[in-house]
Amino acid sequence: MQKIGTIGLIGGMGWQQTAEYIQIINEKIHERLGGFHTARCVTWFFDTAELEELQRAGKWFEVAEILVDAAQRLEKCGADVILVCSNTLHRVAEEVAVSITVPLLHIVDPTAEVITNEGFSFQKVGLVGTAYTIERNIYVERLQINYGLEVLVPTPEDTLLVHKIIYEGLVKGHISEESNDHYLGIMHRLVDRGAEAIILGCSEVMLSVSEDDCGVPIFNSTKLHAEAAAAYALQMAGLIDDPMEM
Repeated sequence: MQKIGTIGLIGGMGWQQTAEYIQIINEKIHERLGGFHTARCVTWFFDTAELEELQRAGKWFEVAEILVDAAQRLEKCGADVILVCSNTLHRVAEEVAVSITVPLLHIVDPTAEVITNEGFSFQKVGLVGTAYTIERNIYVERLQINYGLEVLVPTPEDTLLVHKIIYEGLVKGHISEESNDHYLGIMHRLVDRGAEAIILGCSEVMLSVSEDDCGVPIFNSTKLHAEAAAAYALQMAGLIDDPMEM
């Protein structure tokens, strides 16, 4: 039996979304292979209080050092591909990518590939994410330059509201009807401005908003990222030819 690739997971800003990654990856592997098959994963969790403090202080160089260390540890443990289970932490993705010899699967690319390769004809997409994600243009530049998509982001007021809900609630596992209502309002305002689809650009948002909650298609970056990792692991074993088969 040919072994599927080993996926290295760098934990996100809350354990809940990392658990979602593990669940989605294993479901996709089992769906494809059946039987007793599960994913081959190694995971590195942080004390996220340390990362949150560094983020608030703007010490992204130190955040990068922590993630680089995690990625290198996962590679030494046998990871064939590495994922950062957080949109916000992709702010230092380039530093991580150049520090390892195995691929870093960037969270933006699987989402963009689904949007551009599966028959959609969107020109404008809305993005919901933390202030760190929005301010650094983690999605905006990559989607515009590499995929030709125009990205609409929330107003500064709505961005701060999203940020507050995520860091004061969702990363701690607190999900409320009020936060759901806020998210839906923000997404609807993006649609009113011309967004033809919405990208959930924060790993924690999937814990609060379902894909059926908006009047336009919603692309869950966490789900698509995790599914792409499962496809990569299967492709390494020669079990699929094209990751888009997943």
